[in-house]
Amino acid sequence: MTVDMSQFFQVFFEETEELLAEMERLLLAIDVAQPEPEDLNAIFRAAHSIKGGAGTFGITDLTEVTHVLETLLDRIRKGEMALTGEHVDAFLAAKDILKMQLDGHRHGAAVDQEQVVAMRATLQSLAQQGSARVPAPPGAVAPLNAAPAAAAGRHCYRIELPALPERDIKALAGELGLLGTISESRLPDGRGVFVLDTEDSAESIVAICSFIMEPSELKITTEAAASVEDAQRYGVFEPLPAPARSAEDAQGYGFFEPLQSAIAQKEAENAQGYGFFEPLQTSIGQTEQENAQGYGFFAPFVPNGGTQPAAAGASKHGDAPDKAAVEADPVAEHATTAAARKPAPRRDADKPAVAHNEASTSIRVGIEKVDQLINLVGELVITQAMIEQRVDSLDPMLHERLLNSVSQLTRNTRDLQEAVMSIRMMPMDYVFSRFPRMVRDLAGKLGKKVEFVTHGAATELDKGLIERIVDPLTHLVRNSIDHGIEMPEVRAAAGKSETGRLSLSAAHQGGNIIIEVSDDGGGLNRSRILDKARQQGLPVSDAMPDAEVWQMIFAPGFSTAETVTDVSGRGVGMDVVKRNIEAMGGLVEIRSLRGFGTTISISLPLTLAILDGMSIKVGPEIYILPLAYVVESLQPRALDIKEISGSGRVIKVRGDYLPLIPLYQMFGIDSACTEPSEGIVVILESDGRKAALFVDELVGQQQVVVKNLESNYRKVAGISGATILGDGGVSLIVDVAALLRSSRQLNDESIYTE
Repeated sequence: MTVDMSQFFQVFFEETEELLAEMERLLLAIDVAQPEPEDLNAIFRAAHSIKGGAGTFGITDLTEVTHVLETLLDRIRKGEMALTGEHVDAFLAAKDILKMQLDGHRHGAAVDQEQVVAMRATLQSLAQQGSARVPAPPGAVAPLNAAPAAAAGRHCYRIELPALPERDIKALAGELGLLGTISESRLPDGRGVFVLDTEDSAESIVAICSFIMEPSELKITTEAAASVEDAQRYGVFEPLPAPARSAEDAQGYGFFEPLQSAIAQKEAENAQGYGFFEPLQTSIGQTEQENAQGYGFFAPFVPNGGTQPAAAGASKHGDAPDKAAVEADPVAEHATTAAARKPAPRRDADKPAVAHNEASTSIRVGIEKVDQLINLVGELVITQAMIEQRVDSLDPMLHERLLNSVSQLTRNTRDLQEAVMSIRMMPMDYVFSRFPRMVRDLAGKLGKKVEFVTHGAATELDKGLIERIVDPLTHLVRNSIDHGIEMPEVRAAAGKSETGRLSLSAAHQGGNIIIEVSDDGGGLNRSRILDKARQQGLPVSDAMPDAEVWQMIFAPGFSTAETVTDVSGRGVGMDVVKRNIEAMGGLVEIRSLRGFGTTISISLPLTLAILDGMSIKVGPEIYILPLAYVVESLQPRALDIKEISGSGRVIKVRGDYLPLIPLYQMFGIDSACTEPSEGIVVILESDGRKAALFVDELVGQQQVVVKNLESNYRKVAGISGATILGDGGVSLIVDVAALLRSSRQLNDESIYTE
């Protein structure tokens, strides 16, 4: 039966990206002087898993790079070479090449083959250096079943395969061909046979073949070059027979050591049955031991319906994967991806295999399915609101049971809504993990020393906001390294540590998440910012508070950099940062102290799918104001309303004059009242500026499900979305930030002075 492997490609792509990210994380955190053996093993395992999965799917360009990378990593983890900073740089660059190749296969992106060839040459050059063996790192344990280092000269192995599909045989031939010169032939029963001439040890052959089959299914024999110990390493192959040996002794049925005497031969026949019969039961203890060990080849006998325990041989030698897990999962039985069939670890230093039931704690679900579920729950919330509004007019004495049921439905709907919304929430570590590499590379390029730390990586944010916050944070981090943190000699002269500190933190605060980018650099230069602002014709004064001066850096084209580099200096980006954050309903604040550093704080709502809003009425229409922008509401006195020629009206609130924005004029609605003293004024605040919105009346406060108006109708100026009310009517959500920006009064500074 053939299996369509294309269905597993997506799993391979996703797991390969995760492995590359994990490899980069480990490389950035590794101590070059005294690397932890487990870290080196984990990096090697990641490269090996990528290589095995790519070979299974026939993605040869990935296997060619990972093979050379794996060879170099293997020499380092075995202590044959000392890890250096040059190695780490090469491994990180190789990760970038592998990511580029992966994107080429996954998304059809361009792949620079010259860079690929150059990277392979670099890794090969590094692998050929430092042949002298170095002492093993402290705490390193010699791995079990580790094949001896390849002796001078070449080995010639005959590899006899079990019955396999033609596709798997070709995949193995391509993978093993990377180790040396390979030739292929067939046995009379159709099984494949390879003859491999290579400098690699037999361990490498078993490691590659274990992605396709059980190691016990292999029969490997050696010719001339290999030593007896090398040939017998796994118990699945042996040296070619010497003439003096008997045929039975020489062949050993492919599994057993040559018998030493007639008595020993008889005992072995009784105990082992030449690999065909159950062993004789001499004692209960002996039977249990043989079943547990299986001679390194056979799984323990389990009656039908029983639960198969993990083979002791798998935990000791790591040669037998968990067949119970494979048999229980039809996908794992056929899929030969790195995800479905990873070889069990073969070394003590490797991490222990995780039980099947412990590993299956999460599933992959397409984001479109999650969005559909959220939309359906949103519709349920709307329907529940309609029911609740209908039963409000019923007599509570006559319809007590119905009203209690509606109350229970309301509670359950709210719980369901919160649970479903949490599915879209992702930890901030998804964003934070992108920056250690960038900080390392950029600091090295600028000749600076930077320590990067994160706090609150487990804090969760909506997936839609997570994806949109990456670019603004990237720009802020780059600015902190380029403009904030000083050169080592400058810091030393100022009495600071030569290594600057850059931190990225996230925390929940009410219904928002606060993300901060902080550095302990030189801080913002107030006088330079004011001078630059005057040169660009911006309205500034020396009496301006610091908070307003700092906001100047978000002006389009504003930059105080004296030179333009490929990192920054053109004044392009900070205005985009602020605009993008405000488009997500967020705010940006800056705190800075000269000589001590700068902190840029971003406040974002936890999700854009649901918001707390205030319902207001203007004429026959009901609108929703996001509660995050609402400061207060009041009914003004007529004497507090002032008319300014050519600039509309303002309202005096506690000694401050605020521009008055009549919503009915902005949207062209016939209002029930045109005098502010007859209606209600809602004080709004956005981007540090306040304004008064004149409406007819307040309806109430409620949580609304946001619907995208642009995709369902068209873009409407001053409107950010829509929602469905309890009576089934559609209500528009006011874009407060855009409304205040479009108000002409806010552009006239004279209205703020009496």
